[in-house]
Amino acid sequence: MRASKTAKSQKSEVRSQKLEAREIHISGAEGIYEDPEILKIVKGYAERALNHPRGRPDSIVITVERIKQRPKKALLLPIATLKCDCQDKAKEIIFQTLTSIGISKKAITAAFKILTSSKTMRGASLITEKSSIGAEPDKKRGIRASRLGIEKSALKMLSLILSKMKINTTTVKEALVLASKVASHPDVMAEICISDDPDYTTGYIASKHFGYLRIPNIKKYGELYGGRVFFIKESANIEKIINYLEKTPVILRYN
Repeated sequence: MRASKTAKSQKSEVRSQKLEAREIHISGAEGIYEDPEILKIVKGYAERALNHPRGRPDSIVITVERIKQRPKKALLLPIATLKCDCQDKAKEIIFQTLTSIGISKKAITAAFKILTSSKTMRGASLITEKSSIGAEPDKKRGIRASRLGIEKSALKMLSLILSKMKINTTTVKEALVLASKVASHPDVMAEICISDDPDYTTGYIASKHFGYLRIPNIKKYGELYGGRVFFIKESANIEKIINYLEKTPVILRYN
């Protein structure tokens, strides 16, 4: 599901004025489900789009596609919530954690520039771990991690774990599943995510090296910026990474 609305921004020229239409992302969601679940899921996605804190969309597109390829299996990342009371502390935690696994400060700085921009990228940016080169072919669209799901037994276990942590929400579960698929690619070093929802101020960093780390107060309440950045190895085959993230079905499991 993808929901959006159109905003018109005015551009001044020497002899004329133009109104330029700009698409604003409202909501997105997806998953891999069995046939009997589809109607319930579609209804839930539509309700989510229509009642989103970013506003009421002009367009809701829901696509249902049969997956013919046998899904690969990958492990869910272990999850933890860090203590963090402000944006400066969040940034400090992120720099310390990511540099400890070999990601350069230059690359992390480039990531924050993308994540805090007023022009939100629809998907994620790919940034090389040392040289900080943006490797996504389309700078507006970015890369969208897609075709991902979770085993029912794993979802039940995850719900129990998150309930004990008092964070058993759809937002947390979906983010963990997505981050786990991304981290399962051997050429992905880590991910930073800041939600573009104005009322959701907990972001995360994720990696196969340290798991899924939730970071409260990564931004101030009411701020609309956000996005995702995937840090990749310098030697990574970009085409293969994109194919895996966007086209390869992956089901997450425990052990």
